[in-house]
Amino acid sequence: MTVLLWGLPDESPVHRVAEELRARDADVVVVDSRAAARDTIDLRLDPGADVGGVLRTHDRTVELAQVTGVYLRPVEPELFPGLEPAELARARRFCDALTSFTELTGSSGQCRVANRLLAMGSNVSKPYQAQLITRHGFGTPSTLVSSDPAEVLAFAGQHGPLVYKSISGVRSIVTAFDPVADAGRLTRLRWCPVQFQEQLDGPDVRVHVVGDRVFATEVTTTAVDYRYAHRGGATATLRALDLDPDVAGRCVALAAALQLPFAGIDLKLVPDGRVVCFEVNPSPGFTYFEHGTGQPIAAALAAWLTGS
Repeated sequence: MTVLLWGLPDESPVHRVAEELRARDADVVVVDSRAAARDTIDLRLDPGADVGGVLRTHDRTVELAQVTGVYLRPVEPELFPGLEPAELARARRFCDALTSFTELTGSSGQCRVANRLLAMGSNVSKPYQAQLITRHGFGTPSTLVSSDPAEVLAFAGQHGPLVYKSISGVRSIVTAFDPVADAGRLTRLRWCPVQFQEQLDGPDVRVHVVGDRVFATEVTTTAVDYRYAHRGGATATLRALDLDPDVAGRCVALAAALQLPFAGIDLKLVPDGRVVCFEVNPSPGFTYFEHGTGQPIAAALAAWLTGS
């Protein structure tokens, strides 16, 4: 079996999945995002058959019809400095062609993809994704997306302590909103709407869904955003959590509905018994949680990619 990994070979999620695949004697082909201007791909669409063609990297030539699994964490070529205009154009064409392959392959069930970029698009708009989340039995925080300072202050008066974050899928630091200290900055909302949410108490839980398997991690911290706890001198303690079977089942169903065989779902276990879902990460950097708990997330993903 041949499994294609597309991203940065030295990035920890890609590296860990490659390790686990090789431990299963899988044939691993790594497409380095930094080499997009040099690699080539020829696609072939045959009537009644899956997409085929040939991929050529610096050290491999691969028949795409032989690829049985794909793991995607690509980096856009525009993010790499130093490319000449002709190189950048070539890199973009290669990425577009390889994306086409990852979107089309597997229509006959012969190739598993985690995850198709089109499916990842649900996270581009967090308010949109929140509507999908509620359809699967999860609550979401009371939320306001606004460019109106007066509206934000009224929302804070109604809901109490708030946090704010990006609306898009671009990572932002979740930050506590202070109506007094932040008053002078509210005028900046005129230039870019921001998402404000009620600040909820209770432990954070990251749930990694791999196919029909679930790995839950409880995070205990005093920081507003545990991912950046160290910046404020705080700590974050991680432990594996046996998730309630009903909640685990809803997580699997939510990931499947979003067409994400591999997903990171962010929950909050509110003291009043509510299970609130913030978002579904379609390309989770799972190694932080794997290292913190010892859960075999990379092994589970490798097993899913190889159908074992």
